[in-house]
Amino acid sequence: MPNMRPVPTVRRRRLGEALRRYRTAAGLSLDAAAQTMGWTGSKLSRIETANAHVRPAEASALLKTYGIDDPEVFAAVEGLAKDARKQGWWQTYRGVVAPSYADYISLESDAEGIRAYAPLVVPGLFQTAAYARETIAANATTRTPQEVAALAEVRMARQAVLTRPSGPLKIWAVVHEAVLHQRFAIRPQTMRDQLRRLLDLAELPNVTLQVMPLTATPHPGGAGGFTLTMFPGPMPDVVTLENLIGATYVEGVEEVRVFADAFDRIVAAALSMDDTLALISQLEERSRE
Repeated sequence: MPNMRPVPTVRRRRLGEALRRYRTAAGLSLDAAAQTMGWTGSKLSRIETANAHVRPAEASALLKTYGIDDPEVFAAVEGLAKDARKQGWWQTYRGVVAPSYADYISLESDAEGIRAYAPLVVPGLFQTAAYARETIAANATTRTPQEVAALAEVRMARQAVLTRPSGPLKIWAVVHEAVLHQRFAIRPQTMRDQLRRLLDLAELPNVTLQVMPLTATPHPGGAGGFTLTMFPGPMPDVVTLENLIGATYVEGVEEVRVFADAFDRIVAAALSMDDTLALISQLEERSRE
């Protein structure tokens, strides 16, 4: 079988970007840094642009060349190098999970925390199975019923990060009030169950939930929804933007900071957590009438 060119994944891109930043901070050119490893500059360039794999020991050697001595940095970079080719549970669904979605799931599984602004649908980690099937079917217009069912299974499986033994994912989500008024004609109970699910999840210590009211003043969320995924240690955070044909990623440190600042302002414009729970409870009770 011929050698296949590595497909850049989010993990590999994060690793390459981190190595590039440390090299630049050390004031070394590609050729100078590569020479210390007995490599060509083009090989190091391929590593930094996520088009070539680097072993954990090689990544550590590069960090030493760049004058890094922080054990936390070594652990984070070596971990990324080790996991760059790791196959996740979602590979079982590779026939229906698009590469960009697989990238996102890998980010989510590696993350320490998530901050999300959701103006259109309830965040996937908060969805009930029925809500997931309905919304996936509505958005994935080219998918078969079997593929919709499989994607709903994937969405449910992702939620394990909220209660994982190694440390639950911390999530802070701001959901627009309009999302909570959505109705499902075929199964009216879908939204009622979803509202109850939100109330239950809000009791978890690692979940912070706010609602952006219909009466809110203008805020940066008017530009659209986004998910800011945060990682432990020195590794850079990543922003995910979704649309009908998949996801795109914002990975530059300065660009990600724009979204982090925007999220702070979105939080300030949203209802408090107490008022959020009161509103969701009121809507859940009204749905029973």
